Amino acid sequence: MYQALYRKWRPRVFEDVVGQEHITETLKRQVSDGRLSHAYLFTGTRGTGKTTCAKLLARAVNCEHPVNGSPCNCCPACKGIESGAILDVLELDAASNNRVDDIRALMDEAVYTPATVKKRVYIVDEVHMLSTQAFNALLQILEEPPEHLMFILATTEIHKVPATIKSRCQQFSFKRIHADGIAARLRYVAEKESIDLTGEGAQLIARLADGGMRDALSLLDQCVGSGGTVDEERIFGVLGLAGNVETAAMLECAARGDAPEALERLDRLYRGGKEMTALMGELAALVRDLLVRKTAPQAGPALMTGGYDEGTMRRLAGQFDTLRLVQMLSLLQRTNADLARSANRRTDAELCLMMLCDPTLDESPAGLSARLSRLEQGGVPAAVPGAVKAPEGKRTEPAAGSDAPVSVAEAPAPVAQAPAAEKKRPASPKAAVPSAPAADGVRWPGWPAVCEALRGTMEMSDFSFVGNDAMCQGRCEGDAVTLWALNDFIRDMLDRPAITAKVAETLRGMLGAAVRVSVKTGEAPADRVAPRTAVPAAPAEEEDALEAFLADAGSNIIVE
Repeated sequence: MYQALYRKWRPRVFEDVVGQEHITETLKRQVSDGRLSHAYLFTGTRGTGKTTCAKLLARAVNCEHPVNGSPCNCCPACKGIESGAILDVLELDAASNNRVDDIRALMDEAVYTPATVKKRVYIVDEVHMLSTQAFNALLQILEEPPEHLMFILATTEIHKVPATIKSRCQQFSFKRIHADGIAARLRYVAEKESIDLTGEGAQLIARLADGGMRDALSLLDQCVGSGGTVDEERIFGVLGLAGNVETAAMLECAARGDAPEALERLDRLYRGGKEMTALMGELAALVRDLLVRKTAPQAGPALMTGGYDEGTMRRLAGQFDTLRLVQMLSLLQRTNADLARSANRRTDAELCLMMLCDPTLDESPAGLSARLSRLEQGGVPAAVPGAVKAPEGKRTEPAAGSDAPVSVAEAPAPVAQAPAAEKKRPASPKAAVPSAPAADGVRWPGWPAVCEALRGTMEMSDFSFVGNDAMCQGRCEGDAVTLWALNDFIRDMLDRPAITAKVAETLRGMLGAAVRVSVKTGEAPADRVAPRTAVPAAPAEEEDALEAFLADAGSNIIVE
């Protein structure tokens, strides 16, 4: 008779348990030293080894010849417990034996010494499902248990276990197993079972298992049933993940702002029997994976759910920036939470899709941040209030307090001084007041111009801090440039080599000189301006020259 892989390959010694070395080493040492507790509480998510370790511990404490704390699996005690022939080791399911009468019956049996082994062991699975009265009855025997008695309690919801029970047990927390550990175990099982499993397929199943070894072995068992090589393509087909193509297509509609096509796809899925809650959950998982990929590109693959192929992830990741993904994930999470109490789930899902396609419909703070990010990426409109206009070919800069971009076109050479015989007037450039000089006398182009030069040269997540005027302002101070941050958090985000080195490199190209870049917290001072310099006039004509200079300046500077 065929036996499922997760049952056939259940660990028979502590060394075979994957990813829980912090627990197995402790249990082995306790068995070797004889320092055993009367009650243990194993907690953790499904498929992480709680029941397996409980059975191993029950055999180890009764084993006649333990090997380094692990059961030998050869003595009559180990064989009898493993086959279920020895009734002194009993496994109970608290989900179906949760009444107080069930616990009282257990207490009546527990007072008797074991017949064939050293300790009577009770393994109570899903102990959090016991009733309050049953917990109180269990507490009585946990307070003063007989020498021959041991309890091993297992639960996935530790917060439902009373503190009075937890305080009388040694508690061990089982963590989710890392995807690399699961993949290695899958390859070992596949080799022993002569299964043609590729490395990419093992990694995909490990990510889909979400930290549970039992889930991973069950998925492998399901994929093997179709025959042939177990690779990524076969896994997607067998597990029904090909439907995720529709989910990815809906997200591409959101990237294009194509709400009609997104609604048509939603209608097809709805008529095909797709639950709206499941669809919103799949969309949220996909957006979450894209956000992880952008935020942690190195560790991303290990953190992803694994429901999508690499080509789809790469294509989608290039269509969204970080703030947009945060807005979309927040919206999907809110919608998914509200669907449970919704009167019309389809309508709520359609509204969510419309807001995904058009961020202007989302009035939340995340939606506002996404719209500001889109404006920053699209550039600043040509007509900016407060900008200074100058004749063509002249250098222009924004008026004081304005965030308008700066034109860096070269200005023509200044007008030569008139001959002495003519009325002398100081020559002046017909443009705005020049900004503060930088290193070696080179003009500081202004922080908006530096931001424009930085756009596209660094990661969007970094530029979202540097290019946001509300978060960061750059100021020139001699041969140094200071980035003034709004608060300490933004200062820490700016004060990284990935940002400061890029700003210094960009300024070197703009100014032609090396500039030091530092980061401070506080309000940025106003840009210092260099004083106007005029051609000195003759003493006899000083008053006329001043009047002419002021008239010339007023006629060439236009402020809207």
